[in-house]
Amino acid sequence: MLWSDPRDEPSPETRQVQERLRRAGPILATLLLVAAVALMLF
Repeated sequence: MLWSDPRDEPSPETRQVQERLRRAGPILATLLLVAAVALMLF
């Protein structure tokens, strides 16, 4: 690899999307769990 070649780093936009998905993952999992329990009870 030459010094002038671009690095294999994601763009800032890609990093923002990845960070949002990382934060939203546990929240979405919790919401799905609550919805599943609610469906079983009602």
